[in-house]
Amino acid sequence: MKWIYWLGWMPFGAAFRTLFGLRITGGENLVTEGAVLVAANHQSYLDPPLISCLYNDEMFFLARKTLFTRITRWLYTKWNAIPVDQTRPDMASLKTIIRKLKDGHRVLVFPEGERTHDGDLGTAAPGIGLVATKSGAVIQPVRISGAREALPRGSARVRFASAAASVAAKLSPSLSSHPSRAA
Repeated sequence: MKWIYWLGWMPFGAAFRTLFGLRITGGENLVTEGAVLVAANHQSYLDPPLISCLYNDEMFFLARKTLFTRITRWLYTKWNAIPVDQTRPDMASLKTIIRKLKDGHRVLVFPEGERTHDGDLGTAAPGIGLVATKSGAVIQPVRISGAREALPRGSARVRFASAAASVAAKLSPSLSSHPSRAA
């Protein structure tokens, strides 16, 4: 783990475990080897570091390109963030995460493409299926709860709320492994 990544990973992990009482269910399902496309719901700015803390090594994630300011660009890049343009289809970002997955890295995506407004799951943005199919990586579903209460959309104030992550069993990207296609 790069030292600058560790410098963010360590305090976030400590905060989630102590201040937010992070509960993990299904931790035995975490895929810790090889290329993994981690797909999670998106509640808060806290989601990427929360999910990153589930693993003991680095991961890559997409971040809205407007977050890459003159001041934060260096840090976000060191923390493995990949800028994505949410205002139009961004094939460059999709190609980057496909390449990262093919190189054996772990990549976090939020299929909804943005943080929830009301806590409910939104519709998946186009592109996640393409990434899953083209990369051939296993898919690790993760469900986050409590992050929206800790740092809601539109708020700059962190509140103490209980956070949880539920890790489901991995999914195979292969169409031949789908139960209705096997036979």
